[in-house]
Amino acid sequence: MNRPPFGQSLSRRNVLSSLAAIPAVALLAACSDSGEQAKAADVKPADPAAPTKPATPTTPAAATAPEAQGTVDMAELLKPGALPDKQLGKDDAKVTIVEYASMTCPHCAHFAETTFPDLKTKYIDTGKARYILREFPFDPSAEAGFMLARCAKDNYFPMVDVLFRQQANWVGVPNTKDALLQISKLAGFTQESFEACLTDQKLLDDVRSVQKRGANEFKVDSTPTFFINGKTYKGAMSIAEMSAIIDPLL
Repeated sequence: MNRPPFGQSLSRRNVLSSLAAIPAVALLAACSDSGEQAKAADVKPADPAAPTKPATPTTPAAATAPEAQGTVDMAELLKPGALPDKQLGKDDAKVTIVEYASMTCPHCAHFAETTFPDLKTKYIDTGKARYILREFPFDPSAEAGFMLARCAKDNYFPMVDVLFRQQANWVGVPNTKDALLQISKLAGFTQESFEACLTDQKLLDDVRSVQKRGANEFKVDSTPTFFINGKTYKGAMSIAEMSAIIDPLL
């Protein structure tokens, strides 16, 4: 992909202008790392998590919990970053789920559409788990999507949901800027507020800081990456797989 490394500053209108000219091929790697320390040959998209062994034939509805791919210090993970965390669920929930995602990642969109609604109903809304979403964009389009979600204020999660569900309509299209504008207008943005959001250099820098911290401190190198009570899981898991991880923690 052609994009500046994390530390490189952009002109205030570079995000806006770049959206209209991003080739579709640049967005196909949206689930792999493009950080300044990453090597393209070493990075792969996060595949859907695979069970460590087949589910027992007598219990077809059950799933074996995927094997964790590492651990992190939850106290460090939950320390405030450049942007305040966006959270659903109660602070005192027994289970904390932190997801690093990219708005242009098809695996992230798949998880958002197929697993997250059940996760929210079964665990978040019932007070059993809290969910935190953190930005890990890999290209200007993903950065723009997250910036718009942040600018939506209290509608952060609804905006994220719409952008994931409409991903095919704005990722890799001939003019991403216009496509995002049309979606944003449905969410209450005007032309002026849309452009003001995407020319907010501090917001862009903060989104990149969240990504850089995820990569440097918690070794996130693909999306989606989940941290569940300190254990690392990579890939878009099913609700059965997530339940197999969460239920023993309750």
